[in-house]
Amino acid sequence: MLIYETNSAEETIELAAQIGAKLKGGEVIAYKGGLGAGKTTFTRGLAVGMGLKNDVSSPTFAIVNEYRGSGRLSLCHFDMYRITNSAALETTSFYDYMSEDTVIAVEWSENIAEELEGEKNVITITISGSGDRRIITVEAESGDDIFADIGDRYLR
Repeated sequence: MLIYETNSAEETIELAAQIGAKLKGGEVIAYKGGLGAGKTTFTRGLAVGMGLKNDVSSPTFAIVNEYRGSGRLSLCHFDMYRITNSAALETTSFYDYMSEDTVIAVEWSENIAEELEGEKNVITITISGSGDRRIITVEAESGDDIFADIGDRYLR
């Protein structure tokens, strides 16, 4: 487990971009964090690191937003706030998006925790104090080695 601290949205995006640059495709990023914690901001950074445009928006009403660039990877950003069981998950076409050239980022992942397949990276974002200060915990099921050399400036 790695624990980071950021003090602005820009720093959160920078840290996430470093993580995004390490992704190879096929990964699931499972977010945990309350309303306004910065999950969509973090996803903006992932997109930047993956070489995608930084026009990421919250998928709250769409359930999923898909971002494709000119590179080999795509990003699918899901909001599972209203999804509470496997039957509801099936209606989102969630499993259809899983492929080796796609990274899946899931807000409110705890709502579908039992349904997430394979290795996932759990990113917990907590508001700390007032303003934009965030504590970001990264737990990689495949081991923290994949992210060990990123964001040293933000390590706690």
